[in-house]
Amino acid sequence: YEVLGMKRSASHDDVKKSYHKLALKWHPDKNPSNKVEAKKKFRAITEAYKVLSDAEK
Repeated sequence: YEVLGMKRSASHDDVKKSYHKLALKWHPDKNPSNKVEAKKKFRAITEAYKVLSDAEK
């Protein structure tokens, strides 16, 4: 939740919206001047979304 800037009480739709917003912001192709940091943040955002979007986890 912290990676996506969300509270634990956030709905699935809120998590999804936050993921899409942050994924666009930190996508390595959108940050050519800072690809290393962008790649790290993008991976963290993607992993957080995978965990939060899986109902079993």
